Amino acid sequence: MAIDAAVLRRDFPILQRSVNGSKLVYLDSAASAQKPGSVLAALDAFYRESYANVHRGAHTLSAEATDKYEAARARVARFVNAPSERSVVFVRNATEGINLVAHAWGRSALGAGDEIVVTVAEHHANLVPWHLLAAERGVRIRGVPLGSDGRVDMEALAAAIGPRTKLVATFHMSNVLGVINPLPRIAALAHAVGAFMLVDGAQAAAHLPVDVQASGADAYVISGHKLGGPSGIGALWVREELLRQWPPFMGGGEMIRHVEIDRSTYADIPMRFEAGTPAIAEAVGLHAALDYLDEVGRAEIWEHDKALARYAIERLRRLPGVTLYGPEGEDRGGIVPFNVDGVHPHDVASVLDAHGVAIRAGHHCAQPLMQALGVRGTARASFWLHTTTEEIDRLAEAVAEAREFFGAVA
Repeated sequence: MAIDAAVLRRDFPILQRSVNGSKLVYLDSAASAQKPGSVLAALDAFYRESYANVHRGAHTLSAEATDKYEAARARVARFVNAPSERSVVFVRNATEGINLVAHAWGRSALGAGDEIVVTVAEHHANLVPWHLLAAERGVRIRGVPLGSDGRVDMEALAAAIGPRTKLVATFHMSNVLGVINPLPRIAALAHAVGAFMLVDGAQAAAHLPVDVQASGADAYVISGHKLGGPSGIGALWVREELLRQWPPFMGGGEMIRHVEIDRSTYADIPMRFEAGTPAIAEAVGLHAALDYLDEVGRAEIWEHDKALARYAIERLRRLPGVTLYGPEGEDRGGIVPFNVDGVHPHDVASVLDAHGVAIRAGHHCAQPLMQALGVRGTARASFWLHTTTEEIDRLAEAVAEAREFFGAVA
C-alpha cells in the first residue's frame, strides 16, 4: 500500500514551521532526517522518568535504563536482520563505526602491500579512515570508477579485486546519486579472494529494507540521525565470529573485565567496544525511530522515494539550463543532484532558502565523485517519507526563479 506523505507530515513538528515567510519544504534528508513526534516523546519520557547510567547501578532507575538501552540494541539487530544483538556495537555515527573497523581490525589485519578497494562514489567517511591506515601500514588503496550509466563499473570492480585485496569498502546507497550497489555480487567478489567487506549503510537504512545476512557483508554501519533518530548514536554490525577476535577500539570504563595498576583484561562483545558512558537516551530515541520506520513500512518508503526521484527528474529536466546527475531507473532512491548553468550551487541553495526550500549544496563529502562528474559541487535535493510531489513542484519553481535571479535565462 502506498504511503500518504501528506498525512505523515503531521508526525514531524518541525515541518509545520515557516522559513522566510514560506512553509518549510525540507529536502535535505540525505544530510540529516527530521524527527517524528514519537522519537521526541521517547526522549522526553526517558529523561523525565527513567534516566540513569547503565549496567553498573543496582537501583531501580539504573536497571530500567539498562533494560531500555539493551532493548535498543536488540531493536537494531532486528532492523538489519542481524543473527544476534551481541554483534551490534553502539557508536556515535556511521563514521565512528568505520573508524572502529579500521582500528580494531585494520591495524592488525593489514600490512605493507595489502590493498583496499573502494569506489569513486564513497563518502569521505569511507575513504579517510583508510587513508590514515594506508599511511601507517603501507597499504595501497585502489579506486573503482563509475560506468557510463552512473553506477559502479562492476567489470572494473572485479578487475580491481585480486590476491592482495584484504578489504572491499563500499556504500549501499550513494549519498549523492541515490544509486544502490549490488551488495551480494560485490561480496561474492570480495570473499572469493578472502577479503573482508564493509558496507556504509548510513544512507540506505532509512529508505529501504536492510538484511545484513543476505547482503553478504562482513560489517555494516548505520547512523541514527539519518533514520529519524537523534544525532550522536549509530550502530556497527559485524559478523560475530569476526568481532570476537578484535581488540578494543578505545579504553576506559565499561569495556573491561578486570583492571590492575599495570594491566587489564577486556569484556566480551559488544561491551568490549563501548568504553565510557554511552549515548543512553539517544539509543532509546533510536529505538523509537526504528519502530516508526517499520510502522510506516520500509518497502513502502522505498517505493515512495523512487517515485519521488522519477518525478523530480521529470520536473527539473523541463527547466532549460539545468544539468542532472546520476542514472535513471528503478534502483535509484530519493536523491537528485543538479546544477544550474552559470550559477554556483551555494547561490542556488540560498535562493531556494529564501523561498523556504531547504537543500544541500557543495561536494557532499564526496570530492572524488565530484571530480569524476567533472564538477566542483552540486545542489542536492533529497526526499523521504514525508516529501510530497507538491513540495517537488515548489523546488522546481524555486530553481526556475534562481535562474532568473542570476540572469541565467538565455
